[in-house]
Amino acid sequence: MGWRYATKKFDATRKIPQAEWAALEDALVLSPSSFGLQPWKFLVLTDQAKKDALVPVSWGQTQIAEASHVVVFAVRHPLGEADVRAHIDRTAEVRGISRDDLKAFEDIVLGFVGRPAETFDVRSWCARQVYIAMGTFMTAAALLGIDTCPMEGIDPAAYDRILGLEGSGYQTLAACPAGYRDPADKYATLPKVRFPKDRVIIHLH
Repeated sequence: MGWRYATKKFDATRKIPQAEWAALEDALVLSPSSFGLQPWKFLVLTDQAKKDALVPVSWGQTQIAEASHVVVFAVRHPLGEADVRAHIDRTAEVRGISRDDLKAFEDIVLGFVGRPAETFDVRSWCARQVYIAMGTFMTAAALLGIDTCPMEGIDPAAYDRILGLEGSGYQTLAACPAGYRDPADKYATLPKVRFPKDRVIIHLH
């Protein structure tokens, strides 16, 4: 974690090996989420023309074009009963149990996500789950010596249009280029600015 940083300039000549990229995709799939609902899609971009097209709608940030891969994190919206039922179906399938055994859990989840909009913003809740996945992805990348740069400085609606997400039930939330830092990126050697441990960690006895 001391080695990683929000990479400002990638080496466009270096590509992530397939085996390591497969490991990062596994990390995305295995990311935790509340109730295990996984309210997300991860769009992986390697096509140069597609990446180039996203730069103007990314505040001109060139990391999108330079990186080996770009992951676009999309949030499920609206999340509804069908999504909960799909998760219950998958749970029963994977664990080899009866769907009836999961009825009580299903009712709890349906009651939680089905609360009135005036008391519960389900999209914001889903978005927080997606950010957990992005953090998991970035940490896994750092462990493999792969650089990343989380980016909210984008036009989500334009991303949806360019990537064909309009009407899909998923909306762009953030993007994260991944690859290898350019040796000329001065930000790679700047001291990491964090508050001291005794300011942010409280030990309760």
